Amino acid sequence: MEATIRLRLSLHDAHYAGNLVDGSKMLNLFGDVATELLIRYDGDEGLFRAYDTIEFLAPVYAGDYIEAKGRIVKTGNTSRKMTFEAWKVITAAPEFGETAAKTLDPPVLVCKAEGTCVTPKDKQRISHGK
Repeated sequence: MEATIRLRLSLHDAHYAGNLVDGSKMLNLFGDVATELLIRYDGDEGLFRAYDTIEFLAPVYAGDYIEAKGRIVKTGNTSRKMTFEAWKVITAAPEFGETAAKTLDPPVLVCKAEGTCVTPKDKQRISHGK
């Protein structure tokens, strides 16, 4: 099972000089993707338990379009192991003018992570043939 969110980062998201966005914004997106996956899989939002790995691979700036993807890769009785990726798909192109932008082909992987979410047994509303 996979879920994807795409959004444009705004100046409100910028935290550092040069309109650089804090890496924690990618983790917020991964949390939203995880919630969607849990709702689709268990019928409940569940809880994010822990990240096992997080890698920040490229800078993200206000105005960038980010596509965050997640996938359930392993399930236990209550745990759901997930992998996440955030890709920059559109970025500003100031060399062509102050309002110019360009589609990135290929997109740029800006962050990846692995983590575990938990949906308590009494909250699981969807049967998976167990």
